[in-house]
Amino acid sequence: MRFPLTVAAGLLFAGVAAVPASADAPKAAYWRVETTFTRTHPHAFGSGYYLTERSVSTEWQSPEGKTWSGSRELGAKPTTKKDKAAWRADGSPTTWSYRTEGMKFHLSTQPGKGSVRAEEERPNGFRLGEKYVTYQQLQALPAEAEALRKQLTAEVNAWIDEAAEESKTTDPKATKNDWLVDLDQYVAQRAAELLYVNPVPDKVRAAAYQVLKTTKGVSDLGRSKDPLGRSGQKLALPVSSRKGSVLKQQLLVDTRAMTLLAEYTDLKDGGKTVLGKSGVETCKAGWTDDKPAVPDVS
Repeated sequence: MRFPLTVAAGLLFAGVAAVPASADAPKAAYWRVETTFTRTHPHAFGSGYYLTERSVSTEWQSPEGKTWSGSRELGAKPTTKKDKAAWRADGSPTTWSYRTEGMKFHLSTQPGKGSVRAEEERPNGFRLGEKYVTYQQLQALPAEAEALRKQLTAEVNAWIDEAAEESKTTDPKATKNDWLVDLDQYVAQRAAELLYVNPVPDKVRAAAYQVLKTTKGVSDLGRSKDPLGRSGQKLALPVSSRKGSVLKQQLLVDTRAMTLLAEYTDLKDGGKTVLGKSGVETCKAGWTDDKPAVPDVS
């Protein structure tokens, strides 16, 4: 999962910082993040049935900040029992193609071959908001919740200032308040990223969870399980509403390891769910000595 704030331009590679005494040493050769996406395509196939597709994306980063990425399509299938009946009535096809918004999509019931590659053009370092930092700098992040909140809020405000200024070239009526209305959501998202994106110290991850769950507008939905059967605490982020669109996001967190397990996204436009942009992502994050390879079929 990558949140909207990480799409900003003007990335900066920060300098080297001293390693604090409380730093966590690397526990293996790579920090690995695997995200599996499940989404329903907005296009109706054949006699009118819909398909749900799964895909996996994996990223490995060495303590030196070198990055490898892998991906694989895991196959598509009819979304509901009604869709499955319509698919069977159409002869149970195993491949599909369609074009939308200038892009062509190819779907299959079978997993794809997948790929893996080194990100040679990406700067060495760990993406933290709008900048790249070193492993040492990750270890120096505040391990106390309010200090971390202060830093995250300052970073979000700096991003909002830049985004508001850039938007004037395309929308002269845009103001900083267009972004500030979602300030709490952005801070919560930044805190959530610290639960899985980068190998921050355990104490920082615990502080990030405290920031997340105590941010204004975040609600605790109690214990729940993700599609993989893993149990965690479910939190709802502040709802974002703009121009008829309503975005609801829920996060499931393993409160023992303080890592993100799943993200649920529900985007509605005019009260109707936006297929393709709504769905669930499951996440597995941690240290590994396994070398980068094409993601397995699961």
